[in-house]
Formats: sequence, structure tokens, C-alpha cells
Amino acid sequence: MNDSDYMERAIELARNGIGFVNPNPLVGAVIVKDGHIIGEGWHERYGEAHAERNALNHCTESPEGATIYVTLEPCCHEGKQPPCTQALIDAKIARVVIGSDDPNPLVAGKGIEQLRNAGIEVETGICKEECDKLNEIFFYYITHKKPYVIMKIAMTADGKIATRAGLSKWITGAESRRNVHETRKRCSAIMIGIGTVINDDPTLTCRIENPSNPARIICDSNLQIPLDCKLVMTAKDIPTYVAYCRSDKKKMELLESRGVHLLEVTSPDGRVNLKNLMRKLGALGIDSVLLEGGAALHESALRAGIVQKVQVYIAPKIFGGVSAKSGVGGLGVYEVDEAYQLSQPEISRFGDDVLLEFEVLKK
Repeated sequence: MNDSDYMERAIELARNGIGFVNPNPLVGAVIVKDGHIIGEGWHERYGEAHAERNALNHCTESPEGATIYVTLEPCCHEGKQPPCTQALIDAKIARVVIGSDDPNPLVAGKGIEQLRNAGIEVETGICKEECDKLNEIFFYYITHKKPYVIMKIAMTADGKIATRAGLSKWITGAESRRNVHETRKRCSAIMIGIGTVINDDPTLTCRIENPSNPARIICDSNLQIPLDCKLVMTAKDIPTYVAYCRSDKKKMELLESRGVHLLEVTSPDGRVNLKNLMRKLGALGIDSVLLEGGAALHESALRAGIVQKVQVYIAPKIFGGVSAKSGVGGLGVYEVDEAYQLSQPEISRFGDDVLLEFEVLKK
């Protein structure tokens, strides 16, 4: 096995932390000595030991003189855990191979410098593209102090998210829906508009094995949310936030008594200011948001410039109909060159469906 092979294993280990470490990064580590893996670890849960320490703790023999492969530059500052650089120095690791540099201002090259100053050989950029992809959420959050937003649309081949009667269950197949739940597990929160609450009464839970339920965020400018909806009824079990502009004191008190967290996010047009909402969510430690609509909220989010990624699940069906909704509402653009520009897609198959994933290109 070569450096890339060991780093691929570290990436595989890092993914075990999905849904458990937010807003921390996903990190995996592999320790190799004399051509054999002697220790492995990953960051398992927020606030607990980092990947490097877990790998050292699981070594089957002394790590002195060994090489450690780690997906992200080791931390060098005191936080909820002591610095990993010092642990590697104390363990007399001879070589450190790193996938991604850490953009966190508290690290940002300082970890590499500290290791080299201690006489440890450091190599960077191994499987960099994969390691960067692994932590695209963390990188955005730590540099912008706002959540990374993924907009999800499930639609027919002709771009419809519901029939003309408003029916949408189920457009996509079971495999696609399971992958949506995997994305829910990855994100800190799910966000919908009040229309979706009233029409569908969803729970927005993560229905997979060992689920980690994300927080639920409802954009509800006029505080219309029903007190008996499932989101309110389960708010004491799963963090639930309602962003509003115009309030009713009595209803606010009733919502808060049921465990709902209220976020006042006003704007001159009387609608929730999504940019300001993202700042508030970032301050709460929410590093990522899965936007699940509906069409009006999708359009508002694109117009506000808060979306980083678009996921489009396409089912091999056609609904037709001028009145059937598309995935993005509003008036739409007038000129072709006013369109929101997207990257070339990554393409995946889930049963009969196709998933297209785009990065949103900034104008």
C-alpha cells in the first residue's frame, strides 16, 4: 500500500463521524509502522477525542518512528480537547501525511509548522480533493460563520414537484428517499417554509439506523404555524426553531411553552430575511442546512444568495400541466443571462432515479 491507499482508509474512517461531530470537521487517522497498520481512529463525537488521539490510543504497538495519515491538518490549540500536534510529538511520530490544510484561523498552517519545528517530516496534499470534499461543510462554516446550505428538489423529468392537484408522494423511489435521509443525517438542520408545514404536516426526522435527528427550522413570517402540528408537538424532543417577522405575544408564549425556539428576523418587506437568519443560525453553531422547500422558499433562498449546493433528484415520470408546481417558484428571471449559474453536475443513480448535484456559482 502507498500513501494514497492509507489516506483513502483514513477518509473511510472519517465518514463514521457523519451526523455526530457537527460543527467540527470529519477526521480520520491511520498509523503505519514497518508497512503495517498499527492504529486507527476517527473523531467520533463533538467534544470528545480527536482522530489522532483515538488512533494513538488504539495502537497495537509503540507508535515511535511511525507514520500517521490524517485527513485534516492536526490542531495545535487548546479547545474542548488538547492539541493533537503535541500528542504526535510526545508519541515520537516520525512522519505526518496530511490530506487537507485546516482553514480554521486557530490552525491554518500553524499545526504543520509546529510539527516541522519538532523535527517531524510533514507531507501535505495527499488525496487533497477527496479530503477537501469530505469537509466542504466545515470549511464553509469556519470561514464564513454561516451554515452551508444544500437545496434539495425531487422532481419529474418535466421539472414538476407535484401534480396539478398538489400531490407529491411519491415522485422518487425508495433508494432516493433513503439517500435524502443520509443527507439529513449529515446536516445540522432542515429548513422548510410555513406552506410545507400547513400542507404536509411533516416531522422532518432522520429515518435511518442510529439516526441523529437534525434541528428543524421553519420560515414563518406571520407566525401561522399550527400549535397542533407535528413539529410543535415534538419540539421538546428535537430542537425546533421558527423564524418570524410579525408576532403574536400569546402565540409566542404558547409556542415557547411547547419547546419551540423563536428567532425574530425582520425585514422591510415583512418576510424573513434569509441572510440574517443564516447569521443567527451560524452563531447557534448550526454549520449546515438542508433546504427542503417548497418552491417559494427555494426561490427566496436563491435570490438571497444563501445556497451553496443544489441536489436535484429526477424520476422517470412526466406530470405535465401548466398549473403543476416546479421546484423553484416566484416570477422567475426575464432574460436568459439572469439565470442562476451552476457548476457541471456530479451524477449518481438511485434505483430508477438520477441525482444531479451542482455547486452554485456566484455571480
